[in-house]
Amino acid sequence: MLSGLAENHRGALFMVFAMAAFALEDMALKAAARDIPIGQAVALFGLGGLIIFALIARVQGARVFHPDLRSPVMIWRSLSEITGRLFYALAIALTPLSSASAILQATPLVVALGAVILFKERVGPRRWLAIFVGFIGVIMILRPGLDAFDPLSIFAVLGMLGFAGRDLATRASPATLSGAQLGVAGFAVLTVSGLVLLAVSGEISLMTTAASGYIMLTIVCGVLAYGALTLAMRTGEVSVVTPFRYSRLLFALILGVVVFHERPDMMTLAGSAVIVLSGLFLLSRAKQRA
Repeated sequence: MLSGLAENHRGALFMVFAMAAFALEDMALKAAARDIPIGQAVALFGLGGLIIFALIARVQGARVFHPDLRSPVMIWRSLSEITGRLFYALAIALTPLSSASAILQATPLVVALGAVILFKERVGPRRWLAIFVGFIGVIMILRPGLDAFDPLSIFAVLGMLGFAGRDLATRASPATLSGAQLGVAGFAVLTVSGLVLLAVSGEISLMTTAASGYIMLTIVCGVLAYGALTLAMRTGEVSVVTPFRYSRLLFALILGVVVFHERPDMMTLAGSAVIVLSGLFLLSRAKQRA
């Protein structure tokens, strides 16, 4: 019992660390995009992470590009990740970090809905209600039809849907793939996403000292976050560790206020709370069913 409790504590700490690193990654990417095109920033970020995970795979004696990466599930995962990375990068660059991060927290709700449709998982009335309420939280942040509505927030919604598709595909991904090989695939897709954005914008800027520093910070935080997230999901009980994913929103709110001087209004904060509470309720119901 005590060993299980210790494992849960370690898993929770890994998860909180991962979410803090992801929030710093978002902050650095948004800061870099002030000096260089967002596509250029994303492509450099992806290339840096790709090189690091390729080296890790080689040190582990594994193939950098495993044949299973070409399986239909992994192709679906890659296309979903391109969608998620592409639109979430635009959301980070063009909208407040706090609101983009809040909308991203609805990903588990979409994953739960997708599991019902694709994997025929059973969902009771209470879980359906939690999913519905969570989407109400997203609408509270978006506020379509009102003066506070920002059309660019749709990028965050599209990015969230892409990440949900990636997570659903990950559930069915081959067990033969190591964490480093999945990292190679993820950052390769990120590089492609950046190149797509560059092709659309058609501009490349000279790197400034500040932008170079932010890109390096993005790469370091991204690799650390990915590694810590993998450790978190392999340490302790998933139902105990997973809720700590929502700490990312807290870190994003703090960084948004401190670094970018954002001032989230009460509706954004209320919508964020609704999304988080709905997600936590879904997780608690899943644990009870287990």
